[in-house]
Amino acid sequence: MTLRPPADRHRTQAPRHYAIVGAGIAGVACARTLAQAGHRVSVFEREAAPGGRMASEATPFGRFDSGTQYFTVRDPRFARALETAPAICRPWSANLVRVLDPLGRVAEAALPGREQHWVAQPGMDALVAHWAAPLGDALLTRTRVTAIQPDALDARRWQLRTTGEDDAQHVYSGFDAVLLAVPPGPARALLDGVSPPVRQQIDGVRIAPCWTLMIAFPQANQPELSYLGPQWNAARSNHHRVAWLARESSKPGRERIERWTIQASADWSQEHLRDEPARIQAKLLRAFSEITGIRATPSHVQTRCWQEAKTEQPAGAPHLWDAKARIGVAGDWCTGHRVEDAFLSGLTLALKLA
Repeated sequence: MTLRPPADRHRTQAPRHYAIVGAGIAGVACARTLAQAGHRVSVFEREAAPGGRMASEATPFGRFDSGTQYFTVRDPRFARALETAPAICRPWSANLVRVLDPLGRVAEAALPGREQHWVAQPGMDALVAHWAAPLGDALLTRTRVTAIQPDALDARRWQLRTTGEDDAQHVYSGFDAVLLAVPPGPARALLDGVSPPVRQQIDGVRIAPCWTLMIAFPQANQPELSYLGPQWNAARSNHHRVAWLARESSKPGRERIERWTIQASADWSQEHLRDEPARIQAKLLRAFSEITGIRATPSHVQTRCWQEAKTEQPAGAPHLWDAKARIGVAGDWCTGHRVEDAFLSGLTLALKLA
């Protein structure tokens, strides 16, 4: 359950045991940094694998990046970390159209020299999985943390109540601190009565939802058929329903079957947050046809709703830390919504404690 790296004779404090809730890029960056400093970590992830919004959906027609579509590199610390995964990270020549009007017409084309877009292969989750691999059995997947409580045997420490597969319940104890690397919604629920100062800081954070549509057109790959759709691979859109479109098959290391991911606008996603998936599919398919001119019926249609996707009002600090309660919080939403924001949030929180 815990990772015990070799002791570091230059460490300034005794090893501690940290519970980290969430195995997205912020949680994994935090866990790896603490473990490399000689501390024990236990990472709890409710999904079947690490990744968070750097998610990849496997289908018979190929993978879809249902959350994060790409990342950029601005901070040297993030650049150095990426050097540890040279076979996974590849530049994506997105042939990006910056803005499309509601009818799909180009309003502003990308210019040479714009910021490089990067992707992980074979899916965006591959980068997080690579960094999480050394954690071994310190990473507990399919384990949802339901409560943070004082340790029943040692009030100076924390324990976590969890539910797992088949609703199995368990208590993990003996933690010197608890670090949350989850969206604000789950963080607020766990922090009630545990750390009022951090809970109050999170109250002002606003994150918009996002409906995502994933569609495949295997018929477009038949030799007798011409290239399907527009001659660009990604675009930001001014259509009232759609904010982003990407041809998944244009990304390096991906299957060649024609696939598109469509991400709805924040306002439209919020307005239709409670709609049935079938209704969402119909409306986004119509918008996709209006933008791209593709009228063919896809062979695969899938939706996913991210309840908290793009930060509109961040917390305003790289991470949050309550020294008295020994509770910390990290996530992209602390400062923004980029992959790099998440990585730096987890890293800086760990460095504060290491």
